[in-house]
Amino acid sequence: MNNLKLIVLDNIKKIGDDVNYKLQNLNNTKENYIVNMSQSRFSNGEGKVTINDTVRDKDIYILSDVGNYGETYKMHNFMHHMAPDEHFQDIKRTISALSGSAERITVIMPLLYQSRQDKREGKESLDCAIALQELEHMGIDHIVTFDCHNPNVCNAIPNLPFENFYPTNTILTDLLTKEEINDLLVISPDLGATKRARYYAEMLGCDVGIFYKRRDLSKVVNGKNPIVEHTYIGKDVKDKDVIVVDDMIASGSSMLEVGEDLKEKGAKQVFFITTFSLFTEGIDMFDKAYQDNAFDKLYTTNLTYIPEEYQQRKWLHTVDCSEKIAQIINCLHNKESLKNISNGKDKILALRYVRKKG
Repeated sequence: MNNLKLIVLDNIKKIGDDVNYKLQNLNNTKENYIVNMSQSRFSNGEGKVTINDTVRDKDIYILSDVGNYGETYKMHNFMHHMAPDEHFQDIKRTISALSGSAERITVIMPLLYQSRQDKREGKESLDCAIALQELEHMGIDHIVTFDCHNPNVCNAIPNLPFENFYPTNTILTDLLTKEEINDLLVISPDLGATKRARYYAEMLGCDVGIFYKRRDLSKVVNGKNPIVEHTYIGKDVKDKDVIVVDDMIASGSSMLEVGEDLKEKGAKQVFFITTFSLFTEGIDMFDKAYQDNAFDKLYTTNLTYIPEEYQQRKWLHTVDCSEKIAQIINCLHNKESLKNISNGKDKILALRYVRKKG
C-alpha cells in the first residue's frame, strides 16, 4: 500500500483528512497518505500548484470540490470567492505539477465540473464533455464522481474509465436510523429525476410518484423557463411519509413548492433527499418553508461545500461520505471489485424491515 498517495486540494481539506484516516483504518496502518503540496496565488489572481513530496511511481488520487465557494483569495486588493472554473483549473495545475512521474492518476470530483452543461441545444458550449476530454489529454487514468447529472456524458471519453457512484445507501442508512418512517412513498420532483426516484423506491421496496413541471417557454428567468405549476401523478399521498429525491438543489424553490403541495395533499412527513445542496440563493427560503411546515427535514451529503452555519439548522442533516470515498480508493488501488460498494440494496431492505417490525 506504500505507493498509494492522496493529493487533497484546499477546497476539500476536511473530507481529505477524513479519507486519509479511514484509509489508515482500512489498511491497519498509521501511514499518512496525503502528499505535501501547496496552492498559491499571485495578486492578479493567477495560480500555481507545487508538489513538495516525491510522487514517482505512486498511485495518485486527486481530490477536489469544484463547488466550494467558501475558498477565497485576495485579488487586486479585494477578497474573491473561488468559482468552479478556478477549482477545475487547479486540478489541471496539479496534474501538470506531477510532471508525468506518477504511475497512475485518478481524479475524484464528487461534484462533476459543469455536469449540468452535459448536452448541447443550438449554439451552446458543451463544457462538461470538453472538460473531461481535457483531463484525458493530460494523461490521467481514471475519473471518479458521484451522482452525475447525466452519466451519459462519459461517452465524451469512451476510452477513459469513468466511475459514477451514488450515495443512496449511505443516505438511506442515516434516514432509516434517525427517522420514524412507516407508510412510505418516493416522489420525483420532475421528469428528469424519475430514474433516480425509481432507484430509491426499489432500494426501499415502495411505490413511486412524479411531479410534472409545466413551464412558460415564452420567458427565461435566471437562465431557465419559469415554472407555472406542478402537477402530481401517482398514488394518493394522504397520511403517507414521503421522500422527494433529486441530484442537486440550487435555489431550492422548485423542491419547496413540491413539499408544500404534498403537505396540502395530506402527506404526514416530507423528507427531501439530495446529493448536492448548493443553496445558490441562500437559505432563507428553507428556513421559512420549515417554519411553515412545508417539509420536515433535508438529507444531503458533505460531497460539496455547505457553510458551517447552514449545517446548524435543525432541518438539515449532512451525511458523511468520506468512508465511501476511502473504500472506493482502496478497491481501485488493490484492483478489487467495486460491486459491494455500488450495491447496498439488501442492507437497506433489511434495515427497513427491522424498522417496520419494530
